[in-house]
Amino acid sequence: MKNFHFLIKKKFFPISLVLILAFSRIIPHPPNFTPIITIAIMSGYLFRNIYLAIAMLLISMLLSDAFIGFYKNMFFVYISLIFIVYFFYKIDSKINFKNLFLFSIFGSFIFYSISNFGVWYFGSLYEKNFNGLIECYFLAIPFFKNTLISTIIFSYAAFFTNSLHIKSYKNKT
Repeated sequence: MKNFHFLIKKKFFPISLVLILAFSRIIPHPPNFTPIITIAIMSGYLFRNIYLAIAMLLISMLLSDAFIGFYKNMFFVYISLIFIVYFFYKIDSKINFKNLFLFSIFGSFIFYSISNFGVWYFGSLYEKNFNGLIECYFLAIPFFKNTLISTIIFSYAAFFTNSLHIKSYKNKT
């Protein structure tokens, strides 16, 4: 029982951080200026357990999507985020202040590529051919800009908040 309480104390902060980031999707914001890619990048780093990282991502996304509303290309959004979690879980030891900028760009690009494929595939705005796919990616560039900027901002905020928590935790023990 003592180990269970220790685990709860140790994971309470990362779980709280992920849920706060997820619920920030609900407040008014510019299009695609959300922390969802940050959640995917940081989950593996925060939890160091792939199953817990993916579970936290899915729970946080489903909770916030329940408020926002469900949409046609959810599958592609969720798959892109799970892929990002998995990739960054594999390299979690490399997540640091210096690399976080490049990782934010890479995570945003993965999300942009996969989720916009879903927009093209399920949507009716674009022809179902190569030109329609290119047009979909081209017209999504302004959204990518917001995704990229928000991912960089939220990733550094989450990284610094977690670093402060770790320092505080170490000072108490």
